Amino acid sequence: MKIFCRAPAKINLTLHITGQRDDGYHLLDTLVIFTELGDELLLSTPDDLIKDRLEISGPFSNDLSNHGENLVLRAVTLLRGILVSQNITAPAVHIELQKNLPVSSGIGGGSADAAATLRGLKKFWDFHDSDVVFDVAKRLGADVPMCLHSNTLRARGVGDEISVLDGFKDFHLLLVNPGVSIATMDIFNALSNKNNMGMEFSHFPAIEMLSDTRNDLQQPAISHAPVIQSVLDALAELPQIQFVRMSGSGATCFGVFETAKDAKSAQIALSSQHPEWWIMSTKLINDKEELDRVIQ
Repeated sequence: MKIFCRAPAKINLTLHITGQRDDGYHLLDTLVIFTELGDELLLSTPDDLIKDRLEISGPFSNDLSNHGENLVLRAVTLLRGILVSQNITAPAVHIELQKNLPVSSGIGGGSADAAATLRGLKKFWDFHDSDVVFDVAKRLGADVPMCLHSNTLRARGVGDEISVLDGFKDFHLLLVNPGVSIATMDIFNALSNKNNMGMEFSHFPAIEMLSDTRNDLQQPAISHAPVIQSVLDALAELPQIQFVRMSGSGATCFGVFETAKDAKSAQIALSSQHPEWWIMSTKLINDKEELDRVIQ
């Protein structure tokens, strides 16, 4: 059997940091969408497979390790440990990861990969306890529970209090990363005020409401990597642009457009000005679309 899994890019339209727990975890209030653009995984069990194997290909494969610290392999190890303790068989798995998204870029690439792995393993190992999978996701990182859903959502708490939302059906984006990797913890540590107001929705979903929201990590990230401001300025100058912001802890920034044609035209124009940047147009993923499927 082979299982194909999509790992859509995660975009924080908003990111309000509302506190910090005694254990160091930050509290947040964030509006998140997921895009058609993302990584792809294929899970299989070749006849000669003895232990787990991760093979990475794609434009950003050289930026990742395929050893134990990789979130994909950590997801496999954690979930298998729970299943084995319940006397459930969890055989070795071969995972092929097509890495299309930049690493450490604020769009949830590693978290999306881990979440896709967990969803795929549910099918692969014929295991249906979603609560256990969600618990594993929480242990892997704040973004992983969100990426399990990969639908438009609002997340609070440490990212584990999730409300799936309807809206933004025709949402077109331009994603831009200047080639700078950002360590999330560095940006959180640089945040001067960690007790900010959460979001208040008066007319969700609408682009207009974003102007009343924030990404509290944007300014610390700009201080850490000033090129982020250059990306935001370049996006703001594009024709038909509706909104501009940084996603997550950076360095990827996004611009919102009304149509796919506008987003694609912006991609062509900005790519000619900055060929050294990673620039991709995409759109909001269809919430009804199946992310994972058995292909053999």
